[in-house]
Order: sequence, then C-alpha cells, then structure tokens
Amino acid sequence: MKQILRLTENGSEDIISTRSNIFKQLHVDLDSLSVSQLVDLVVKYPDLIKRPIIFDDKRLEVGYNEEEIRRFLPREVRTAELHHLESQLSS
Repeated sequence: MKQILRLTENGSEDIISTRSNIFKQLHVDLDSLSVSQLVDLVVKYPDLIKRPIIFDDKRLEVGYNEEEIRRFLPREVRTAELHHLESQLSS
C-alpha cells in the first residue's frame, strides 16, 4: 500500500473510490487518516479501493483505461499485437 501511495499524484484520493456507497456511509475524511489507519480501513472495507490498480516500480494506473494499461505490456508484445492486427486488416 505504501508503494502504491508513493506513486500517486494525490495520495489516497487517487486509489479510494470516494463515490462508492461504502465510502459515503463511513463519512471518512481521508486527509485526517494516517497510512496505517488507511490500511486498516481498506482491509476492513476492500470495496473502497478503485479497480483495477496496476503498478510497477515507476508507474501507477488506477481504473480501466485500455491505452494506459497497454503501457505496462512489454514493447515486443505491443508490437506483435499491432502486426497481428495489421495482417488481419490486409487480409
């Protein structure tokens, strides 16, 4: 969780679904929580986390955005997929 938070631009707001019903019911002020309190909250209410969360050492993607998620695929995979699609179009 700490590694994910380090990669965010806006801290917990980037990974917590503030529009979810459970968040609204809890009336939690994210800015007032320590990291360990946030972890405890997420363990107790896992539906608070936005999905999917994909990350590596330098990048974080939260939510489903196909183009952004593709960046996590190795270049060789993206290139092979592109060639496959091009060959299908030319057939």
